[in-house]
Amino acid sequence: MIYLDQNVSDYDNDFRTMIQAFIPREKIVLSEEGTRLTFRARLTEEQVELSLWENGEKIGEERADCYYPDKKTARNPIKAAAYYLLSRYCNKSLPWGSMTGVRPTKFATARLEEGWTEEEVIQEYEKQYLTTRQKGEICYRVAKREQELLQSFHFQEEYCLYVGIPFCLSRCLYCSFAAYPVSQYQNRIEDYLAALFHEIEYVAQAYKNKRLVAVYMGGGTPTSLSAEQLGRVIDKIYKEFDTQFVREFTVEAGRPDSLNREKFMVMKERPVTRISINPQTMNDKTLQFIGRNHTAQMTVDAFYQARECGMDNINMDMIVGLPKEGIEDIRYTLDVIRELNPESLTVHSLAIKRAAELNIQMQQYQDSIKGSTNEMLTLADQYASELGMQPYYLYRQKNIPGNLENVGYAKPGKECLYNVLIMEEKMDIIAVGAGTSTKLTFPEENRIERVENVKNVEEYIHRVDEMIARKEAGFQEKQF
Repeated sequence: MIYLDQNVSDYDNDFRTMIQAFIPREKIVLSEEGTRLTFRARLTEEQVELSLWENGEKIGEERADCYYPDKKTARNPIKAAAYYLLSRYCNKSLPWGSMTGVRPTKFATARLEEGWTEEEVIQEYEKQYLTTRQKGEICYRVAKREQELLQSFHFQEEYCLYVGIPFCLSRCLYCSFAAYPVSQYQNRIEDYLAALFHEIEYVAQAYKNKRLVAVYMGGGTPTSLSAEQLGRVIDKIYKEFDTQFVREFTVEAGRPDSLNREKFMVMKERPVTRISINPQTMNDKTLQFIGRNHTAQMTVDAFYQARECGMDNINMDMIVGLPKEGIEDIRYTLDVIRELNPESLTVHSLAIKRAAELNIQMQQYQDSIKGSTNEMLTLADQYASELGMQPYYLYRQKNIPGNLENVGYAKPGKECLYNVLIMEEKMDIIAVGAGTSTKLTFPEENRIERVENVKNVEEYIHRVDEMIARKEAGFQEKQF
């Protein structure tokens, strides 16, 4: 346990995030009892003094000369001081330096709008946030591509639709999503779809005066439904919504063991414009360990079958940092993906959420990590470039070892627009189904409101009218 001792709590979250980035999985407490290490912060209006104490003895200190009540000017110097202090203690550096938050590209986006050059942006990442040059470069590349993709959207006149199908063939060891085994819920699927269709009908009517531009079916695994059920969901969307402005219709077909020719044809004929077939890894031992009931060869077979059925925009997801996988395992997965030549590749750094089964086995997982996850990400970046792909969206999550990132790569014109729009948070994202979250934007007030649906399938079925009422209350603030 680490004692966080501070006389002012204004930067509590920044200190916690930085401590956890350097010393992951260590509990941070507000009492000295039973702790070995103390992180002490003393903030005055002239100076911020940070120090580390071990067993009552000071082992390091750092200062920042700033007026701490002014967060706009003081936050970065204070975080940098915390970074230098912890970096010396742990004898390591972090690729993202002192930069925290979900969207590290936000700074690059703002500077591009001000007319900064590429080199100016990259150098500022290194100087102000202490990142490596590679992180500054990828932020610039992502921000530049996002800027190009977003030019043609009219944020307040358009919206996206997310449709949640919370069923899956099995639950992966790292999964924290609302995902229920389809074999156990087979007798509830029809009731779930009835409730989902009811909510879809309400949203289509409520948003009839806005243009739907992107649809994303996720989960769970939507293709865990039967071909007939999958077709009915897609047909319902096309029936209820005006889809003449839809630029993209994505279906997560992530699990190869949920796919067959009939389902591919259902999606192609509707039409679905983009799918994901997600290997996560091409190593069978890892697949078995994490609870995926398919082999790498099944992923390859599903990919070629999708091609035979005419699917011409296929994404593949992979994860770096899986248990017992090192750089050569990642290289092998990338070699197979390069041979398949998908239109896009999404590279995730494994995040261990509290609700995931792997969290229970965390100590064993930490002991099984082989090599640098950042080195694995850099290798994936190289392979993506060889495939003619560029990074187009990037985000971070809590509980990623090393405070690292997830990156989406795509060939020109094959980017997932929904992913970009949900990251930018400038457009309403209306979500239907169990465990989904609607985002309503209010740009004049610089705020976002979330409307949550219950996660539990049974609760959703019985309380769908309440979910609709929640949306109705949120929509009342919007001016259509």
